[in-house]
Amino acid sequence: MWSDAKINSLLSEANLSLGNLNAFSLYVPDVDVFIRMHLVKEATQSSRIEGTRTEMEEALLKDDDIQPEKRDDWREVQNYIEAMNYSISKLKTLPVSTRMLKESHKILMQGVRGESKTPGEFRTSQNWIGGASINDAIFVPPPHTQVNELMGDLENFIHNENINVPPLIKTAICHYQFETIHPFIDGNGRIGRLLITLQLVGSGVLSKPTLYLSDYFEKHRTIYYDNLNMVRVKNNLVHWIKFFLVAVIETSKRGTETFQEILKLNDKIENEKIIKLGKKIPNAKQLINKLYSSPIINSYDVTEFLKITPATANSLIQDFVNLGILKEITGGKRYRLFSFEEYLKLFTKNNL
Repeated sequence: MWSDAKINSLLSEANLSLGNLNAFSLYVPDVDVFIRMHLVKEATQSSRIEGTRTEMEEALLKDDDIQPEKRDDWREVQNYIEAMNYSISKLKTLPVSTRMLKESHKILMQGVRGESKTPGEFRTSQNWIGGASINDAIFVPPPHTQVNELMGDLENFIHNENINVPPLIKTAICHYQFETIHPFIDGNGRIGRLLITLQLVGSGVLSKPTLYLSDYFEKHRTIYYDNLNMVRVKNNLVHWIKFFLVAVIETSKRGTETFQEILKLNDKIENEKIIKLGKKIPNAKQLINKLYSSPIINSYDVTEFLKITPATANSLIQDFVNLGILKEITGGKRYRLFSFEEYLKLFTKNNL
């Protein structure tokens, strides 16, 4: 199918790296807790590619804690998280399909700037990418009259087991195809990147949704777009597939390293820090487990989660601050927020 031998070596390395990540996701206890953080990072970075400016730390905050001028961007990230959670849960009963993508798109666009752009429906007009008008556009997708047929073809390709194409390369081709069809008025980039994870989980390549490529794409945004465009303009699929496979390799390695660092951090906290809290240890262990999925909290959260008095919650939070587990991030005001900073840094390190 391809003459470039480099694709074979990259494919082999990508499968190996992905296999290691998959093994870790099966080995780490309560892995779904940590997957939530990968998902928050994916939502932040995928939305950032489209121009939002929400940081990962902000994405973890509640609505009331977000400054009004940042709320629109924050809501777009929250919608992406909800759309991903919804579609991943649907995979148990529904294969990857145009129906699933439409339902995910509807969630993605609810209550945000694209809300007027037919959420959950394929476009009924021409769109374009780049440029002030269709006349100076970088790329003009197919006419809206072809969208249903093209998306039907894409769905058939995803599920055609007679096509002897390795799953990772098939996923790369599908992402390119989706972005080229551009079936929605808005939100195509985010749904197209969500499709990558859905395909890998749906096809059984991944046991858990642990691989998200938007961080890599965002950090190499120009090359990402250039490679997609090179397929359209020069019919050169090789460069795009190579870029995609390198993204899988680098992201899988980073994901495995993050899991290793989480286990080390957990060991250090349980065996060197929490052990000093005596009779508070049971509550402290419950709180640590909560922090792995919600690493920014306030005293009300702790009161509600542990079913303890506000005074007991504040005392436990202060213990965590004294032990260097939590850090106060709101400058000593009322309604203070505390961050599990060392854990958060594992996901925000800029090393892709």
